Amino acid sequence: MKKLMVIVAALAMISGSAYAADWNFYGSARVTTFYTDIDAAGVNNDSGNIDASLQGNARIGANVKVSDELSGRFEYGASGGNANIRLLYGTWNFGAGSFRVGQDYTPLYLPLSNQVYGSDNGLGGWGEPYPGRKAQLKLMFGGFDIALVTPNTNAWAAGAAVTAGEVKMPQIQAAYKLSQDNWNVALGAGYQTFDNAFDQSVASYVITGRAGITFAGVKLGAEVFGGQNVGNLVTMHVNKVNSVEANTGLAVYDVAGNVLDNDAFGYEIVAGYTVNDMFAFEAGYGYAKTELDVVGVAGDKVDVASWYVQAPITLAPGVFIIPEIGQVDYKNTGADEITYYGAKWQINF
Repeated sequence: MKKLMVIVAALAMISGSAYAADWNFYGSARVTTFYTDIDAAGVNNDSGNIDASLQGNARIGANVKVSDELSGRFEYGASGGNANIRLLYGTWNFGAGSFRVGQDYTPLYLPLSNQVYGSDNGLGGWGEPYPGRKAQLKLMFGGFDIALVTPNTNAWAAGAAVTAGEVKMPQIQAAYKLSQDNWNVALGAGYQTFDNAFDQSVASYVITGRAGITFAGVKLGAEVFGGQNVGNLVTMHVNKVNSVEANTGLAVYDVAGNVLDNDAFGYEIVAGYTVNDMFAFEAGYGYAKTELDVVGVAGDKVDVASWYVQAPITLAPGVFIIPEIGQVDYKNTGADEITYYGAKWQINF
């Protein structure tokens, strides 16, 4: 009987808490329909293919308001056709700022491009330093965000992927964003260090800056970044033919465990024009490269460039068709050149 009373009391508390909170559910159904043509080493290998599928970033979630001080959010996606947690966090507004606990976009997330190919890739890894959604403790006040983020000890050792490492401190990311009526600027930085299995220290850092302006329906923006072993902090996708090590911007160990640092640089430029409530245009170009701290090794320098042109169409509030054509050029000898065209279909609800 006592256990039953405890269970009833717990259910009553949960029910009362859920009733008191304001739950605002939302969703976004997204389907990709793109034809992709792949040329290897400049020769068409007839590997074109049509992808018509649910995008991995289709989502459903809710914003939850418990009080003026306490709120939260969750969001599930459809990556690989399975439900996965995209966002799950709680936020405490303590007056002078806010403190967030959970999985969220990290401070280095300073998006600029709206490229829709690759499940809304947004030039991620092809010029935009996309940091992803990670578990973190984030402090926000004014336009400044600083967070302790779950570390990433991935690296390459003698051509094989490794994850072993001794972490003595979390990853640190920070950003400052300032926006006015028709312009905005943002600066971001991240740092991480860990010891590999050979007791060698592996340090990673990235610095990025973004600026944008809008006027008379026109928008212009640019972002540039640089760093070392940036693959532990942001997405890089430079090449996967000559050297798997250089592809992701991660640090590389030789057979003795010595660290070969991987320098990185990239930028993106985006321009758009809104014709009216129904039609708009956007074009973007991104470039990124990595360079291992070693000379004369195949794949020590690799780079990629991507461009796209799109014409978003808003059929009704929350209903979009976004035709797009573009290319991803892995520039090194023997690497792929991907040309694509098609559209993304999206309904927000």
